[in-house]
Amino acid sequence: MTRGFRTIRDGVTAFAMLALIWLIAAKLNDQPETVHSGAFHAADGDSLAIGGERMRLKGIDAPELVQSCERNGRPWSCGREARDAVQRLVAGAGTQCGGIERDQYQRLLVICRSGTLDINGEMVRTGMAVSYGDYRRQEDEARARRSGLWAGTFERPRDFRDDERLHSGGIVRMIGQAVGWE
Repeated sequence: MTRGFRTIRDGVTAFAMLALIWLIAAKLNDQPETVHSGAFHAADGDSLAIGGERMRLKGIDAPELVQSCERNGRPWSCGREARDAVQRLVAGAGTQCGGIERDQYQRLLVICRSGTLDINGEMVRTGMAVSYGDYRRQEDEARARRSGLWAGTFERPRDFRDDERLHSGGIVRMIGQAVGWE
């Protein structure tokens, strides 16, 4: 055998081995989508439950249940209204929610549909949630129409949660312990 032929043979063998390893790795990562349908319960504007499964609507962030916003110079319970809005959307008999990934709290990250309606996108389009990366166009539409949250002023849900954690004692307590208050 010539030296050139051996080099080609070894290269082809190495490439075949890499391709095989890649195919095995892809198959191991290939998780089937978990799909739920039925009577969903909305915990808040972006969290659902069915049976023992907890789910979070992927790509959106809705006000926390206790969060208040402002509209026409008055406070309104935007968190409760967001929960009620998603509950109405998932109440249909044909609603299905499916996903593969889980978040840090082990909730299944889902996209929910009722027929052809993308419920996650509808929450953002009606202004009852903000885009968390996936629904920028719907958020722009809601903002332009001044729908839902965009009809007044509100604190982004992520900022509200951060403020709640700060004021609920987590960080304040740690600082207090560090300087000897407790």
